[in-house]
Amino acid sequence: MTKSFSFTSHANVAFAMLLLFFIMSTASQAQLSSTFYDRTCPNALATIKSSISRAVSQERRMAASLMRLHFHDCFVQGCDASLLLNDSASIVSEKNAFQNRGSARGFEVIDDAKAQVEKICPGVVSCADILAVAARDASVAVSGPSWTVKLGRRDATKASQAQAESDLPLFTDSLDRLISRFGDRGLSPRDLVALSGAHTIGQAQCFTFRDRIYNNGSDIDSNFATTRRRRCPAAAPNGNTNLAPLDLVTPNSFDYNYFKNLIQKKGLLESDQVLFSGGSTDSIVSEYSSKPATFRSDFGIAMIKMGDVSPLTGSAGEIRRICTAVN
Repeated sequence: MTKSFSFTSHANVAFAMLLLFFIMSTASQAQLSSTFYDRTCPNALATIKSSISRAVSQERRMAASLMRLHFHDCFVQGCDASLLLNDSASIVSEKNAFQNRGSARGFEVIDDAKAQVEKICPGVVSCADILAVAARDASVAVSGPSWTVKLGRRDATKASQAQAESDLPLFTDSLDRLISRFGDRGLSPRDLVALSGAHTIGQAQCFTFRDRIYNNGSDIDSNFATTRRRRCPAAAPNGNTNLAPLDLVTPNSFDYNYFKNLIQKKGLLESDQVLFSGGSTDSIVSEYSSKPATFRSDFGIAMIKMGDVSPLTGSAGEIRRICTAVN
């Protein structure tokens, strides 16, 4: 009887701890709401949209850059705007991480949106939320899908270059590695493929695809490789920063040609082509290549899920006055 009672007690304690963890996690997520600023800053979303629309109208590539900022923020410490912090006495900026250095861009657009919002509602709207809204508005500005952005995130007071270099995907990642990275953040292989579809716009630097276009592999179209070699010389570091569109067909439009390209072995990055290489995600790529409405819907769903990754809410973190430094 004693042993039975002891076992039951331990089981009850374990169950109670699991239940508490679930309640706390659920409460954190529940604090995010699309109506979070309706009373405290009702013109926040319109103000952010105006800034983003203006920036993308001046440079279409900026849409891809802004979506990438939100992605690279959420994958490190959660969606907390830690990516935006500059180096300081107490901060080693995530901007210095290999995956961000020299390629992450659009920070000035976020800074402008924040400044405009601060004029109407000082100290109310977080930089983390501005990043999330900017990603949605950037997509819409290039005829991409829209989705309802949940709000109420707060800003981190710390950053981690080391964690960024450890956690952010690499252009050389295998499919299994990508699935693992996304899975660690509660994102499914379907989310992975949908979010990768953001590469329907934007550009990549020569050094990120040089090995792929010169290795004469069986997973790349030879004519495509020849075309890409024209502005990406074989000998590094020559041409390292030369740009090529991630989608050669429609580089400035948010559409589903990215997936058609993968089927034709015309993925620019190794981490793109592995999504259609005889593995478990081939069927998803095939589906999106023929069903653009499904891709657009799934992309919005995946962006919402990504925006839910470990946000700071309640009294955690702070609302920064400027996005590049803690208060």
